Amino acid sequence: MKNFLQNKYLLFIIRFFLGFLFVYAGIEKISNPQFFAQTISNYKLLPDFLINFSAVILPWIELVCGFGLIFGVNLKENITIYISLMGIFTLAIIISLIRGLDIECGCFGSGGSTKVGIIKILENAGTIVVACFVLIFHKQNSK
Repeated sequence: MKNFLQNKYLLFIIRFFLGFLFVYAGIEKISNPQFFAQTISNYKLLPDFLINFSAVILPWIELVCGFGLIFGVNLKENITIYISLMGIFTLAIIISLIRGLDIECGCFGSGGSTKVGIIKILENAGTIVVACFVLIFHKQNSK
C-alpha cells in the first residue's frame, strides 16, 4: 500500500485535482467579488472592515496555490496553504452549522455553491486528508 501511495503519477493526479479545485474556485470568486463578499458576510464571523479585503485576497491566494499544486511549484508551501485554507473554511462551516445558519458555503463563488452541512464538512475533510497524503509522500519521494 505504501508503494501505491508513493507513486509519483498518483501524487500528480491528486495534486492536479486539488489544484484544479482551487483554480476553479478562485476564478469563480474573482469574477464576482461582490457575490463572494456577501457570502463571507453571511457567515457572520468577520468584522465588516475585513469582508471586502477577504473577498478580494482569498480568491487570488486560491488561484496561485492551485496553479502551484498543478505545476508542482513550491509544493510543500502550496500544499500547506491548501490544507490551512481548507481547515479554516471547514471550521467556518462547522461554526455556521452549530449556529444554525442556513447559508451557501460560497466554495465556488457564484459558480455552484452548496448549503453548509455535514456533506460539505466531509467533502472538505476528505480533500484535507488527501492533501496530507501528498505532503507526507511527496517529502519521501523527494529524498
